[in-house]
Amino acid sequence: MIEATTYRQRRLHLAKAMAGGVAVIPTAPERTRNRDSQHPYRFDSYFHYLTGFAEPEAVLVLVAGKRPRSLLFCREKHPEREIWDGFRYGPAAAQEAFGFERAYPIAKLDTMLPKLLADQESLFFHLGADSEWDARAVSWLNRVREQVRSGVSAPSAIRDVRVLLDDMRLIKDAGEIALMRRAAEISAAAHIRAMKVTRPGATEHEVEAELLHEFRRRGAQSPAYPAIVAGGANACVLHYVANNAPLRDGDLLLIDAACELDGYAADITRTFPVNGRFSPAQKDVYQLVLAAQAAAIAQVAPGKHWDEPHQAALRVLAQGGIDLGLCRGSLDEVLEKGGYKRFYMHKTGHWLGMDVHDVGDYKRNREWRQLEPGMTLTVEPGCYIRPADDVPEHFWNIGVRIEDDVAVTQDGCEVLTHGVPKSVAAIEELLIDKEK
Repeated sequence: MIEATTYRQRRLHLAKAMAGGVAVIPTAPERTRNRDSQHPYRFDSYFHYLTGFAEPEAVLVLVAGKRPRSLLFCREKHPEREIWDGFRYGPAAAQEAFGFERAYPIAKLDTMLPKLLADQESLFFHLGADSEWDARAVSWLNRVREQVRSGVSAPSAIRDVRVLLDDMRLIKDAGEIALMRRAAEISAAAHIRAMKVTRPGATEHEVEAELLHEFRRRGAQSPAYPAIVAGGANACVLHYVANNAPLRDGDLLLIDAACELDGYAADITRTFPVNGRFSPAQKDVYQLVLAAQAAAIAQVAPGKHWDEPHQAALRVLAQGGIDLGLCRGSLDEVLEKGGYKRFYMHKTGHWLGMDVHDVGDYKRNREWRQLEPGMTLTVEPGCYIRPADDVPEHFWNIGVRIEDDVAVTQDGCEVLTHGVPKSVAAIEELLIDKEK
């Protein structure tokens, strides 16, 4: 759990980066699922990163300057609604618990914002993210402009607060890495559970249920994203989420699933044989992808550029494609002409954090960003072979992806998701042992 002092330090860091002005950062709204039922609530990541406050109908206002102030606007205490919906802090308790200078009822936001914006140079806002909030921001500015003959000036600039926050969120502190490590441990246990229950004749959704069970049993609040449980040819659909097909003897099963814990995501993919044994063709493709992942992880270290792990994986996969008869030509020709893209069409990873595809630029000044300690990313090469006349038939409908979560350290990297087996021998041993 992240302490309230950490959230306060983040707000002070943001205020310093702003160098003046007012930031307005709302949390996510509740969303209706159908009629009067709501989707499970999930806070906005930017808002929660700065506050730790998990209730809906809340806004952080940060007034920068020589003496920065962080103000929370939130729901008032409401004993009757708490009977129906559960505990809510209310402004007074939230101010004390989360270290705000002041807290106010959310109903006062539109009245107070024009006063807070008066004579400020800049409004830091998430312009363009939500049309309703854009309209409210314009109304605050117009109300300040109406006072111009009284000597009051309105902010002359609207700046995207996410630019500053993205750089902050990109570098994780020790508390964040600890949460991500625990999310990885829970997700690893869920993958092992799923491997142990997989058998010919089961269905993808049965396996998905075991994943969800283990997430909640171990304390995670939710999946980090919709699970992909893809047997056979379904594994060649990158974002397959139907999860409703039977699992067949002789097929591979690709599972891309992980949990979210206290706002931080894990992201794991494993591929294994439904019947417990890789066929020769499946083993060839699997070991190729595993070698590509090892080459990529070896390139995750401070000072390396973001694209170096991808390029390392790409060279292994392209050469393997030539060796298996999937690609034709020399290695340089296959790389230059993109012959590998039929079988590997995505990047080797992405930033990971509060969002499974987390914030942060991948390039700076048109150059790939250098990796730094505290950055967290996935490493997930794959190979997806659809039937085609020029593809050897024994490779048809083999889809393999292997994905781990990696944190950049001072002298290299830490694989957070090491708890799930991924060598051929370790996977087959686990799957065979389940039958005993």
